[in-house]
Amino acid sequence: MDVGADEFEQSLPMLQELVLGADFVGLDIEFTGLRSNLAGPQQISLFDLPSEWYLKTRQSVQQFTVCQIGLSVFSCIEGESNKYVAHSCNFFLFPTTFGILDSEFSFQASSVQFLNQYGFNYNKFLKNGIPYMNEEQEKKIKRNILTGNWRVRSFPDKDQIKVVIDEVTQWLDLAEEGDWMTLPGIAGLRAFEVQLVLRQALPNIWTVLQDEGSESYDQFKQNIHNLFPVLIDTKNVTKDIWKELNFPRVSNLSEVYKVLNSDLNPTKNSGPVIIHARKCEKYVGMEYPHEAAYDAFLCGSVLLKVAHLLLQRLHGNSPIPEPCFSQYLHVLAPYVNQVNLIRAGVPKINFPGPDYPSIRPPILILSVRKWLGVSEQQVYHEFHNLCKFDVRRLTRSQFLLLTNKFKDLRNVLKEYRGHPTLQLSVYRYWRHSPNVNCLLQVCGIVTTWAVLAFLLGRPSP
Repeated sequence: MDVGADEFEQSLPMLQELVLGADFVGLDIEFTGLRSNLAGPQQISLFDLPSEWYLKTRQSVQQFTVCQIGLSVFSCIEGESNKYVAHSCNFFLFPTTFGILDSEFSFQASSVQFLNQYGFNYNKFLKNGIPYMNEEQEKKIKRNILTGNWRVRSFPDKDQIKVVIDEVTQWLDLAEEGDWMTLPGIAGLRAFEVQLVLRQALPNIWTVLQDEGSESYDQFKQNIHNLFPVLIDTKNVTKDIWKELNFPRVSNLSEVYKVLNSDLNPTKNSGPVIIHARKCEKYVGMEYPHEAAYDAFLCGSVLLKVAHLLLQRLHGNSPIPEPCFSQYLHVLAPYVNQVNLIRAGVPKINFPGPDYPSIRPPILILSVRKWLGVSEQQVYHEFHNLCKFDVRRLTRSQFLLLTNKFKDLRNVLKEYRGHPTLQLSVYRYWRHSPNVNCLLQVCGIVTTWAVLAFLLGRPSP
């Protein structure tokens, strides 16, 4: 089911009811671009601490906009054994024009071509997208409101405005200095518009909106955890069990879904049954890769099927009691609130607490001889046909190399053993760090002077 600005208000009560009654919800988001072409130190790297990764990703993503959000709401069917119904909805979004706010955002050509290839409807995005604003825009609007530098370009429903003004006027007749009231059921853009009209109509009152901000990586984690107390990343789960089950190598969500629905899955015939709800039957027998609601449906389906595999592994050869979602949550518990990171100094984000330490291969140190002026980019191209390393300069003639595959580490050490120009070895902090070497040199100098002073200060025999 597709939902744009024209359908959103009418569809919202039904969607809220579905979400509140769901066992879980699959979520996917499409952007007008994935990652800007950041250069040098701004590129995402395996050397990045989680906080560095977050800041780089946030800076990149803010250049684009969300064009589609997909929800697939999964609910078990009462009276049916291990059977679920999925309500899948596409929400088309478009940045709002409000007051002096006129949003600017970028399109990445490769992302547009990619979505075009899979039939993305740009007309619905551009002409009927649900209006929204981001945090920075909200702050800008608030500053303009506080300074009186604003103007209204659109108004909410006149009847609603009249009801709100009547309620506030009645309260104002009895209110005393310092009293306040809360207007229920008004949020988002409409709340801003109502606020501006109230200030025009009733200049002797002051209106405020609750401020909820995000500044740092830790705050980001806390905000996400508050919004989604139970968050499960299907990639994190499948990545952990895929090799153990000897499944073929896959590169995307659609391939994972196909494997789990094939005869390669030993629990194919005993796993959960998933059907599409009425009015959400677009995906029955048809594939729509990279359409947000379809990918959200795949996420939810993969989660159920992988949970059933984990439950089967837990019981071994013993018969499984009639599965239910609470049992699935139990076997998924080790993966809850963890999100896989593709390129960063740690393998995943842990939202409730500290991130887990890296389990990736050790850093290599490359010492270069007879190659004057060599750059990080040249070092990268030297190795990229054999394996892909992230490269960071350590000294004028030394570079650090990092990969996320132990196989690549072994291959490159073997291939470059005895190389006349390039020497590779595992990086040891106490041996290779320039700071440690400098400290040891200083300590050596100090020790030498101390010995000399001692010897020179001794009386002659």
